[in-house]
Amino acid sequence: MEPGARKISKGLLQSDELYQYILETSVYPREPAPLKDLRDATASHPRAGLATAPDAAQLLAMLLNLIGAKRTIEIGVFTGYSLLLTALTIPEDGKIVAIDINRETYDQIGLPIIKKAGVEHKIDFIESEAVPVLDKLLEHPENEGSFDFAYVDADKVNNWNYHERLLKLLKVGGLVVYDNTLCRGSVALPDELVPEPRKQRRELAIEHNKTLAADPRIQISHASVGDGIMICRRII
Repeated sequence: MEPGARKISKGLLQSDELYQYILETSVYPREPAPLKDLRDATASHPRAGLATAPDAAQLLAMLLNLIGAKRTIEIGVFTGYSLLLTALTIPEDGKIVAIDINRETYDQIGLPIIKKAGVEHKIDFIESEAVPVLDKLLEHPENEGSFDFAYVDADKVNNWNYHERLLKLLKVGGLVVYDNTLCRGSVALPDELVPEPRKQRRELAIEHNKTLAADPRIQISHASVGDGIMICRRII
């Protein structure tokens, strides 16, 4: 750590004990067995921290249920924890367009568990950069305003490119949720206290949060679960 830099914890709560309490009393007891299996299988991966936090995932499941989501988009899959969560939550005839530039980790870790859970048929995995896939969806007029929900946990540079396309694909009342919007709390720190490797992600998060807050097409709520998620509801 650089001199003067402040330690940034993975969780947003100041107390690790309190976060563990939330997980053990409210999250883990309600976590479906396939999700626990995938979380355990992901834990040994060198980049396990990329997976959606289980407390954030629990909120995503509630949002999916509240809006009765049936047709969804996921940008950024990794091992597939949030993807499996969505597949378990939406109806039997629901569909997910899942996009990631590399499916190797998903195939090796997530897919066997997803198959065992019996929800693989709900997933259309596309190995690609996301913008071309979203553009291809928009080439078909019937796709505009036809999706209920989108979850974005990918590269942060393209967040606004995703946002503009997703708002066209989502129906009015649909939700798009962005992960890592609080960047381990670094968004609230002075620049000089942020470790150098985290500065770019912090700046991208700050800029994206500002643009979402200024977007009149959406209603927003910034939730301090996981690494921070911004919930956006299309209103026009």
